[in-house]
Amino acid sequence: MIKDISEQVLNEWLENVRPYAYDGQVADYIPALGRQNPEDLAVALHYLDGDTVEAGRTEVRFTLQSISKVISLALALMDNGEEYVFDRVGMEPTGDPFHSIYRLEQIPSKPLNPMINAGALAVTNMIHGATPDEKVGRLLSFVHDLTDDHSIGYNEEVASSEFETAFLNRSLLFYMKQHQIVTGSVEETLDAYTKQCAIEVNVCQLARIGALLANEGRDIASGRRIIPKHLARICKTFMVTCGMYDASGSFAIKVGIPAKSGVSGSVLASLNDFGGIAVYGPSLDEKGNSVVGLKLLETLSNRYDLSIF
Repeated sequence: MIKDISEQVLNEWLENVRPYAYDGQVADYIPALGRQNPEDLAVALHYLDGDTVEAGRTEVRFTLQSISKVISLALALMDNGEEYVFDRVGMEPTGDPFHSIYRLEQIPSKPLNPMINAGALAVTNMIHGATPDEKVGRLLSFVHDLTDDHSIGYNEEVASSEFETAFLNRSLLFYMKQHQIVTGSVEETLDAYTKQCAIEVNVCQLARIGALLANEGRDIASGRRIIPKHLARICKTFMVTCGMYDASGSFAIKVGIPAKSGVSGSVLASLNDFGGIAVYGPSLDEKGNSVVGLKLLETLSNRYDLSIF
């Protein structure tokens, strides 16, 4: 296991990519996210032996956004089993934008994978719970287990902002309800989904989740199994094929690490025999990925030959 990345080196690399912070723009289409500071950059590594290295504004909390899709997928699979979930959501990558409705018009009319919005909405709909708050409560309990931190909650302002402006996601849900992919109330599913996306963490907590996935679903500190091994493997596979939206192919070539991004500017990476990596940089490129996050992960991967390919 590579462990010669010191805090000083990590700080130097973070400063080297800092100029890219203004190459993109924050996700201002979600009003509450539009106020993020592009200069709030942070990175954390969580090794498989439990050691951590961090740099930058590691105290800054951000919402998981699409990174939550990995967590909700794991919980839905644990709740329902693989056959049930993948009868309703596919396993194939897509070159379309993450919010596209186009593929739902084809037969069979189901989302191509759980990492695009349509697939993630269908997955949230499958999580057990009679109400949105029950679903979100179970998701938060799951996150508490993954991070060993019971202080984590969701940002009510961000959740409300997303819920009020989620017209396209409503369209995706109504379309899927027409084709029996989702059941129940569209508004309740959207309520749970927007709160799920608004779960708030820092890079150290996020890196710990990456390390747990790299450790085949076992908590590194206690050794307790939290995610079944085969389900952790499924989640990491989706991170490779679909985790960086429609830039997943180029990311696999340039970086080659299982990763999932969110439009808050965060990136979660998980690497077997290494651990978890989390990067935060709010400015996004045209695909919705953190500009700083991509540059820093590319630097780490090339310097230490971390690509899985």
